[in-house]
Amino acid sequence: MMKSVRMLLSVFKISAGLLFGIGLITYAAPTLANCEGCLCPGDPCNLCPLPAMESDRPKPNEPDLCARIREKVPPTSAQPGSNEYFPNLDKSVMVCVNEGGDVIRNKQRNPEYPSRFYCKPPRSIKQN
Repeated sequence: MMKSVRMLLSVFKISAGLLFGIGLITYAAPTLANCEGCLCPGDPCNLCPLPAMESDRPKPNEPDLCARIREKVPPTSAQPGSNEYFPNLDKSVMVCVNEGGDVIRNKQRNPEYPSRFYCKPPRSIKQN
């Protein structure tokens, strides 16, 4: 009788552990799915918003490419969708691509990544 109780408790512990683990994975899956490539918390790719906005301050460790984009296309105060916004976006995208960067479209904006487009500098460019 005692062996069967121990066996039952052992099976219960294993089952409870598996169910708890599956529950955690299910709970975390939507959070992990929202993080795609460079648009992850902590800015792993050191992205530059396109176009640069006057209200944004340059990051302390921003890549040289971001500074070059701001030199060639001065930051704007134009809001997305306005007539002034699109020429600045087009120019900053051209500078990003001409300098070897990749343009990333941000479909799911959040407080850490509010811009619609970002420039991902190539890995070979040195950081400031």
